[in-house]
Amino acid sequence: MTLSAPTLDFIRQHAEDDVRALALQAGKYPDVDIRTAIVQISGRQAAKDKVPSWAATEGLLYPPHLSLEQCSSELTARYKALQIAEPGESLVDLTGGFGIDCAFLASRFRQAVYVERQEALCEIAAHNFPLLDLNHITVCNEDAIAYLQQMEPVDTLFIDPARRNEHGGKTVSIADCEPDVAQWEELLVGKARRVIIKLSPMLDLTLALNELRHVCEVHIVSVNNECKELLLFLKREPAAEIPIHCINLTSKSYAELASKSAHSSKDILLSESDYASESVSPKGIQNVVFTREQEQSAPCPYTSETGVYLYEPNASLLKAGAFRTIAYIYKVKKLHPNSHLYTSDEYIENFPGRVFRIRAVGSFNKKETKELLGDIRKANLTVRNFPASVAELRKRLKLAEGGDTYLFATTLSDDRKVLIRSEKM
Repeated sequence: MTLSAPTLDFIRQHAEDDVRALALQAGKYPDVDIRTAIVQISGRQAAKDKVPSWAATEGLLYPPHLSLEQCSSELTARYKALQIAEPGESLVDLTGGFGIDCAFLASRFRQAVYVERQEALCEIAAHNFPLLDLNHITVCNEDAIAYLQQMEPVDTLFIDPARRNEHGGKTVSIADCEPDVAQWEELLVGKARRVIIKLSPMLDLTLALNELRHVCEVHIVSVNNECKELLLFLKREPAAEIPIHCINLTSKSYAELASKSAHSSKDILLSESDYASESVSPKGIQNVVFTREQEQSAPCPYTSETGVYLYEPNASLLKAGAFRTIAYIYKVKKLHPNSHLYTSDEYIENFPGRVFRIRAVGSFNKKETKELLGDIRKANLTVRNFPASVAELRKRLKLAEGGDTYLFATTLSDDRKVLIRSEKM
């Protein structure tokens, strides 16, 4: 892709402008390719948040909004790269896209190949990689499976199958992804010592583990408590028990990952005889690791009474189903088997999730609800194991959204429906 001088000047001059307003002024700039300029300006603006280390690089090209929206952030790409404990010889990224994952993974290898079937994305990658000092990446415009079938074995394969079905909906099954990695699993593990599969967080983890036979690790990655990626690591020899890493990256995590020391952060790695007690590294990377066998056997006390503090596990833990594990590690009590909220009288500073101080608990009769709410007119409302939606409950309680009060509508272990008023710690 080659941009004309007037178009390049226009992009520089309007780098911070509203692209919607610029689109309406196309007639003023007859020498400028406005459509291309707007894509580039919009891409640069998005990169400041999504790929901050790239944003300041002059001359990078950006793809249309959809390709940029679907790609990894720099934070999650760095996390993936740092799971490669020792630098390797060769990497192949079979679904290159905009190239963020490929770029950061390639930093751990002597040579890499970026494979992408969309020619336009290949042109962008071929232009950008040299500007990013990634001259060891070869760009290949080819279908992922066609390339896989003829390639020589490598150290690591990375694949991010398309996750939307033919009607545009999000998929929850590997069989609905393109390509279907379950169908090609034997070929994948036959071509690499390590295979990394990036999947949608919407995908059913239990179903995925039943469909794939060579999974040796699972990483569920959240950013600021929003689940972003489900990563499956495959090897030829499957693991007897599969460790599930529940990761939550925060704004404090960036420096840790950028300094290439994330792999030294403390994990909670459960064993039958030894349970650790700390899960947060000094740089704010939460990582709880458990197996499904340990989850099933972990003791989990339930309670019909709330303590002083209320705990809500982060999104990765909820996705992984580490419900009994959390109670056992942190010595907290679960409110109900299906509520996924916990309580204690002692403050657990490093609990991997949100922590609240309970101010009041009441039933849903008019008198108790009125006393519990007092003069509150707005609150942050969460529903856990409760027979009404947030919207229905907000309307019933006549509460606007926001403020410093956090309300949880939930069920206790004796099946009582309660409203918990709390403040965030």
